[in-house]
Amino acid sequence: MTTTPSPGRKQAGARLTALGAMWPRMMALRSRIDHEVEQALQRQLHLGFSEFVALMSLADHPDGELRMQELADATSLNQSSATRLVGRLERTGLTERRLCEYDRRGVYTGITDAGRVMLRNAVPVYEAALASAFDRVAADPGFRDLIAAVDPR
Repeated sequence: MTTTPSPGRKQAGARLTALGAMWPRMMALRSRIDHEVEQALQRQLHLGFSEFVALMSLADHPDGELRMQELADATSLNQSSATRLVGRLERTGLTERRLCEYDRRGVYTGITDAGRVMLRNAVPVYEAALASAFDRVAADPGFRDLIAAVDPR
């Protein structure tokens, strides 16, 4: 693996591998794209990106429901944050909770019909915002190589 001087570490004599130098750029790229997608979902549907991911995860499951820990994993949230997320979705009627029949300690969250309608409305907004964000960051020379590596269009 090649090493590339990192601008912040160059004077200290530290060198990062190519992977180490690329990772902060990838995180910045993701942050910019996430921000644009989040704004579009919020502006058009009053839906957060984590809420969108949760609805997608629930809808993708054959039963339309997941245990709280499974949903936390699917949304990359800790269990406490996932519980708050489900609370918001439940208050708006997009999901509902139920106790597991076999283990009364287990809590399942399921997508409701209203949640499925919201998801159908959100997918085109998400897709358009994602494509727009990719196009915008592809114009930035600092991200062009990363976009070329991941954009299948």
